[in-house]
Amino acid sequence: MSERTDDMADEPGWDVDPEDEIASVVEALGRQQKLWREAAGLRVVDFAETVGYGEDLVRKVERGARIPRPEYLERADEVLGANGFILAMKEEMAKARYPKKVRELAKLEARAVEIAAYGNHNLHGLLQTKEYARALFGLQRPAYSLDQVERGLAARMARQTVFERSPAPDFSFVQEEVTLRRPIGGRMVLRQQLERLLEIGQLPNVTLQVMPTDSEGHAGIEGGRIQLLKFGDGTAVGRSEGEFNGRPVSDPRQLRILELRYGMIRAQALRPRESLAFIERVRGET
Repeated sequence: MSERTDDMADEPGWDVDPEDEIASVVEALGRQQKLWREAAGLRVVDFAETVGYGEDLVRKVERGARIPRPEYLERADEVLGANGFILAMKEEMAKARYPKKVRELAKLEARAVEIAAYGNHNLHGLLQTKEYARALFGLQRPAYSLDQVERGLAARMARQTVFERSPAPDFSFVQEEVTLRRPIGGRMVLRQQLERLLEIGQLPNVTLQVMPTDSEGHAGIEGGRIQLLKFGDGTAVGRSEGEFNGRPVSDPRQLRILELRYGMIRAQALRPRESLAFIERVRGET
């Protein structure tokens, strides 16, 4: 019998929303595991002890009520001698861990050749450290459950693998100065976040700019956040809090409005080299 580690006990997976279309995929995995377990002649309690996870978790996975983590799939495949059949679901389960509202965004970011974003309250999700993101989730009201926080956090961190793509997309970020100074999560979390920005800002495919608070005015003051994603086939999708009821748009006429606004914001912000020097100064003050 293998002994369950603290990490295994603390990270069982994520609950499934039965209304989510991904639920059928999770149910399929559960049926697959149950078939392999029964073929191996193992009761649920025996299987749970062998893989080192709780019996309740195993039952939830087999009912399709819980999205298991990769470590669980690896252990289950090994114990059941499934020859990779259970492990083959690893990629699908990785997709399933995204909250429904994030899944489409992650897919778009994964195929974008250009990603541009203006942030006026918080740092863009692709720029956030794990600690900063966790602190942000903790500020939500009504408060998120622990499961919601962990699932949202895992999804946000997974999205950042877009920086590792080859060929990598071109990134352009413009952040308001206040997003660099607000100590979300505390001073140490903020300092680590600023160090992360300096690292990202050095990447050859990333342009990071700062909009100083003492600017007399700029094109983003009334419009709120902006995000633009362009794809290799020439299409694009954009979104802004201040336009089109905050809905994603792909119509060229609507995109032109967002592109014009974002272009003006970039022109009015500090230049990239000045911006990195500005972030360095703010870090020194933190």
